Amino acid sequence: MTQPAPSASTPTRGEQLVDFISAGHGRVYPPEVLDAARKAFVDYLGVTLGAMNDPPVRAVSAAIRRWNAPGKATVFHSYTTAPALAALVNGTATHSQDYDDTHPLGAGHPSGPVWSATLAMAQELGLSGGAMIGAYITGYEVMAKLGNGGPNGVGRALQRNGFHPTSVVGRAGAASSTAVLLGLTPHQTGSALGNAATTMGGLVGSFGTHSKPFHAGKAAMDGIMAAQYAAEGYEAAQTLYEIKGGWLSAMIQDASGDIPTLDDFGTRWEILGNGFKLFASCRATHASTETARSLADKVKGRAIRSVHVRTHGHALVTAGKGKPVTPLEGKFSIPFCVAMGLSGRHLLPSDFVEATLQEAPIMALIDRITVQPVVGQSPAEAHVEVVMEDGEVLKATTKILKGHPDNPLSWDELRHKFEAMVAPLHSAADVDALYEAARSIDTPEALAEVMRIAGPRA
Repeated sequence: MTQPAPSASTPTRGEQLVDFISAGHGRVYPPEVLDAARKAFVDYLGVTLGAMNDPPVRAVSAAIRRWNAPGKATVFHSYTTAPALAALVNGTATHSQDYDDTHPLGAGHPSGPVWSATLAMAQELGLSGGAMIGAYITGYEVMAKLGNGGPNGVGRALQRNGFHPTSVVGRAGAASSTAVLLGLTPHQTGSALGNAATTMGGLVGSFGTHSKPFHAGKAAMDGIMAAQYAAEGYEAAQTLYEIKGGWLSAMIQDASGDIPTLDDFGTRWEILGNGFKLFASCRATHASTETARSLADKVKGRAIRSVHVRTHGHALVTAGKGKPVTPLEGKFSIPFCVAMGLSGRHLLPSDFVEATLQEAPIMALIDRITVQPVVGQSPAEAHVEVVMEDGEVLKATTKILKGHPDNPLSWDELRHKFEAMVAPLHSAADVDALYEAARSIDTPEALAEVMRIAGPRA
């Protein structure tokens, strides 16, 4: 872990965080930053609504509903409750299908924790979408800065040490957005961050189970609680974001990883590098899957002898499951996703089902796939070589996968994804209205329109 020690006149990391968060209310954001936040909300709403009936979400929601906790925050398509509890359910849904947005430089999945917390608290406080969007951007930036650094940065070091960045820095992001909405003082904001830090956790060993989406929901819940406690005078340690003695040294004990400075808050916007998914699986599978899909027409109906995949050096840390035995495990298996890609599957949520695990050609092909992690290769890049039984060798390369900030989804492509998730749940007219409201979430009536369609049902 390397970073120059601050001089006596240099603000500490904690002070830099507090200064940025405290200025979140009323900050003027560049147009492109606001547009990125709107895109994030559209994607968040689509993947969250589309997963509300998933098994992990049903279980969490049923348990929370029995608590009968009063509140104005909405669990989509269901009921209202206390904001921390609504954020827990909605955030779990966001990440349930592993179809939500990603921070390519390592901070994990931002919108599950941050949008869920922001939306729930804004409803509880009776605030508009205009207030929400600035709070969300603030929370996104805090989460992204803390987990930043790329292959050698904090987020990847957390993963190598067994921690899920979404669950770790997601708590700080959710606490930050909530602090903005509550209008906390700087000292209260420091306590909110301290409260969030002392709850950080979430294990990579949970990947492929219901516990992984729970990470995003619990981060949203704990972030709200951290800020609410601070608003009531709860005092927390204000030094937990320094390199020594805080969560960094506790979770990355082997001192691996380069820790970026926080000096570029408000000048370099992390949200402009947000990534969106076209496949409902771990991001580490995407470049290989996209490359495999490009060969699907050439291998259709033919016998394959072997497949060799070259992917980035960190890919097997999160997507290293071999032959999955459950659909959830399949989302974290590069061989399974490559086999589906070669078969022409689109890797939508509907592809990760028990029936796919029963397809003999896909499961047999997994045994003929080898995956080679290449240190220094970009996470957005992959190379696939397929050797056919007749001896022909087919090769394909993806340099920058679709949905990466350097190869972004257009608004039209994002709308197509949104409609695919929401159309089974609503009429065509409501899907159109919901999309338009989500795309303009910072306008006065947009939040009310979203809740008219996606809110509690009688």
